[in-house]
Amino acid sequence: MKKGIIALMVLLGLAGGVFWATADDDMRRLALNLPTDSNVLFWSSDQRDAAFRAMDRLPVLSESRVIPAGGDVYPLPEGEPLDVGVDVEAYMTAQHAAALVIVHNGKVRLEKYGLGFGPDGRWTSFSVAKSFTSTLVGAAIQDGYINSIDDMVSDYIPDLKGSAYDNVTIRQLLTMTSGVAWNEDYADPQSDVALFNSHNADPGVDVTVSYMRQLPAEAEPGTKWVYKTGETNLIGVLASSAANKPLAEYLSEKIWIPFGMQQDASWMLGSTDHEIGGCCVQAATRDYARFGLFMLGGGVAGGKQVLPEGWISEATTKQVDIGRPGAGYGFQWWTLDDGAYMAQGIFGQGIFIDPNRQLVIASNGNWPQATDSQGGTQSKERLAFFRQVQQAIDGEAAR
Repeated sequence: MKKGIIALMVLLGLAGGVFWATADDDMRRLALNLPTDSNVLFWSSDQRDAAFRAMDRLPVLSESRVIPAGGDVYPLPEGEPLDVGVDVEAYMTAQHAAALVIVHNGKVRLEKYGLGFGPDGRWTSFSVAKSFTSTLVGAAIQDGYINSIDDMVSDYIPDLKGSAYDNVTIRQLLTMTSGVAWNEDYADPQSDVALFNSHNADPGVDVTVSYMRQLPAEAEPGTKWVYKTGETNLIGVLASSAANKPLAEYLSEKIWIPFGMQQDASWMLGSTDHEIGGCCVQAATRDYARFGLFMLGGGVAGGKQVLPEGWISEATTKQVDIGRPGAGYGFQWWTLDDGAYMAQGIFGQGIFIDPNRQLVIASNGNWPQATDSQGGTQSKERLAFFRQVQQAIDGEAAR
């Protein structure tokens, strides 16, 4: 018996040695800081540092689906280094940033990494994925899978019939003006955004649809803006159902392969096998920047028009007032009155796009708080940095 125990210990030791010898740096880091709770909102900072670069490999989370890249890569040549007029290293430290990639006129003007992350790694997007999901609605319209964003949501998701979504249009989902009650408080463990991913779905019904169809209305559709991750998940179910293929496959087919993303990405799945439309694409920061270039280029990939004429203009300009001066909300894009727009995710993920300056800034990080609403200042500081970049480019143009 004693010899058997010793043999087992030797085998376990050898297995551990093989793991440490063959695992990449991300997996080693994750093994030392493994979250045991599936709710990312309540992980420690060290756990987030480790997990954000390996979300699709976490045993406490659901599975993911690969977004295949193709063979031809969209080039990102190196441009003249950009002097932004601030200490970039200090800025990244204050942001607890993992990556910063600035592309201007199609050239990389600044690229820096932190937190032990690098260009070959993939970082989770959180709500940046919302902008991907809304873009696939545009692709589904271009392909004829969806007739109009003024169609009723329940025409495409029949399991919503009889719920508060009966009189809600796709447009109202895209602009988060459905009028259905929702709590997006990231600090509240009893909020909808904290609870809905662990919901036990009704038999035969998608988990998001099952949760969302039980919510009451609090306003007439189209009259009140409330940020609702659950509704972007509904948009994902709608686009996937209309196209009759998984979102990851559709994103790969329409953008990831033909536009020339460099690496495979992944998209996490809900418990009923739909991609989580409001969250959790894992991709390289350079490929997030390439997605910004796809938008700047008018939605063309592989020489084909992926999005309907006028879609980008409508999707990325203010469709609804959100109560912040100079800002608004489009089709799952945050808009600024100067023409720039953003995809944003909690804890510091983002793609900033400025068509007037042909500028894309992709950034990833691990802020101390999910958003500034929890007492942080990182979001304000990041926007101030983006403004500094704009000024630097304007200064170059003037010279």
